[in-house]
Amino acid sequence: MPENKDIKHIAIAGNIGAGKTTLARLLAKHFGWEVHYEDVESNPYLEDFYQDMQRWSFNLQVYFLNSRFNQLVSIRKGKKTVIQDRTIYEDAKIFAPNLYHMSLMTQRDFDNYCNLFDTLSTQVAPPDLLIYLKATVPKLVSQIQKRGREFEENLRLDYLKRLNQYYENWIGEYKKGPLLVIDVDNINFAENPEDLGEVINRVSAELNGLF
Repeated sequence: MPENKDIKHIAIAGNIGAGKTTLARLLAKHFGWEVHYEDVESNPYLEDFYQDMQRWSFNLQVYFLNSRFNQLVSIRKGKKTVIQDRTIYEDAKIFAPNLYHMSLMTQRDFDNYCNLFDTLSTQVAPPDLLIYLKATVPKLVSQIQKRGREFEENLRLDYLKRLNQYYENWIGEYKKGPLLVIDVDNINFAENPEDLGEVINRVSAELNGLF
C-alpha cells in the first residue's frame, strides 16, 4: 500500500508481554513505516523499579512520559509515517493510576504526575489509528517468560491483572480516534504467517477507511 502522507502516526497499545514490539516491527517492515520503540533497554530506572516499585515508581513514570512526549513531537515534525510502540495515554490512564492505587506511588507524586501529563497532553495529537493488543494474564505471563528479561521475573501477578483491568476500562471508553482491537490469545502474528496476514489486512482496511 503506498504511503499516505495524511497518515503519520499509528500506535500499538497493550499490557506488558502483549506483543507490541513484535507487531510494530512486522507492520513497519510490511508497510515501510518507521518504528519508535518503547525505551526499555536504555531506561535507567526500569530494573530498579522492578526491584523496588514504591521507591522508583514516580521516577520511572516521568521518564516514560518525557520519552513518549519527545517521540510525539518528532512524529508530528517528521514527514514519514511512524508506528509507535505504546502510547503516552497508557502512562497516565493505566500505569500511574495502577501504581497509585496499589500504594506504590504517593498521593503527592501521583498528583504531580497527573498535572504534568495534563500540561503535556495539550501539546500532542492522538494517533491516526490505535491498535490494541488484548490478552489474558496467562497469555501475558507465557510471552513474558519466552522473552526472558531478567528484571521482569519479579513481576507480580496481581500487578499484571490490575493493569489488564485498567486497559479494558480505558479501551472501553477510548474516543480519540479509530481503534482496532486484536485478540492476542487467538491470533499468533509472531509465528504464523497467515495470522500476520490477517492482521495486515485488518490494519489496511482501517487505514483505507481514513481517506
